[in-house]
Amino acid sequence: MARSVFGPGAASCGRNAVDERCTQPLQSVYEQALGSQIELLHPQLRRYFGLIPAGHEGRGRGVYSWAGPRHTVLRPVFAWLAWRHVLFPERGRSVPFTIRNRPEDDGALSARREFAFPLVTRVMEDTMRAIPVPGGRPRLVDRLGRRRGLEVELEVRVHEGGVRMRSTRLWLRMRVPGAVAVLRVPLPRVVTMTLDERAHPDGDGRQCVDVRLRSPIIGDVFRYVGEFAYDVVTVSEP
Repeated sequence: MARSVFGPGAASCGRNAVDERCTQPLQSVYEQALGSQIELLHPQLRRYFGLIPAGHEGRGRGVYSWAGPRHTVLRPVFAWLAWRHVLFPERGRSVPFTIRNRPEDDGALSARREFAFPLVTRVMEDTMRAIPVPGGRPRLVDRLGRRRGLEVELEVRVHEGGVRMRSTRLWLRMRVPGAVAVLRVPLPRVVTMTLDERAHPDGDGRQCVDVRLRSPIIGDVFRYVGEFAYDVVTVSEP
């Protein structure tokens, strides 16, 4: 893993500064959504959920003890979602995994996750944004897929030094020919996504993540769980 460019919780001034004196660096989407709760986060996780400076990206590599759907009957649905770079139909144990987090010029955070199964490498893509709310903390919104066509609103909080997220609302985003704006169609909440991310108990620099899609009728429909090491590097590093 390449060398980190800053320690846990540090931020960088520069073109992303709020004012000319660079006294208040721009916060990450997670810092905006968490507000003062960010101070309760384990120091190791601040590297992942904190600000990535311009000209850098976050990179992680690890192994998931399980990744994929729980029920074979849903595989056709996940096969279509794989084409959209949202989820995938393969499932297995000890799946090698990589992630790249890239800051966007507008303050959003884009991610590309790769799951290396024996016969195919599956990709998941998304862009996370903090949407301002008058008189309150920004809402965390994730747009998923190659065309960012699936939008999920997330509830996020710090719990015992780790981060927990839960989906609350879901939309389908469609571009209508000839229209300037994107059409957002509300979708029924047939499944709920939960994320639990925390520092590895061994204190060796790894972090553990457990993501589940759960139906109130049939239980878990998709899950990936495992651990990875993460660092922030300049984009020129291999």
